[in-house]
Amino acid sequence: MLQDSNKGYAFNRTRQAFIASALCVADTHWKRFCGLLGRNREQFSAGQGLWIVPCQGVHTLGMRFAIDVIYLDAENRVVHIEENVRPWRITPVRLEAATVLELPSHTVWDTGTAIDDQIEIRTSNNGMAAA
Repeated sequence: MLQDSNKGYAFNRTRQAFIASALCVADTHWKRFCGLLGRNREQFSAGQGLWIVPCQGVHTLGMRFAIDVIYLDAENRVVHIEENVRPWRITPVRLEAATVLELPSHTVWDTGTAIDDQIEIRTSNNGMAAA
């Protein structure tokens, strides 16, 4: 399970909407390996998110709930979206992606996030990752 010490937010500058106001970062091998495993839908609700750095694709093997997945390039521009990815699935690998945001299901719909949107990410350990 992820440590909650490295928190931040993800804000869609194009749509002027918060994607995640409680964003955890998986930036080590162990954190990327564990990801959202062990969490349930109530522990990963609206406003929460996981930023996986680096990442070009994810899986939901062993998970108990669906998620939205937003692929970002090196400038945090949306290059691909997978909505409502159910448990025990593998998402496509996108070579143009540098990182991935895992979000509660329906976050993409609720925020209107689309391809080419610019995402601002700020975390407690790196300040602003993209403006």
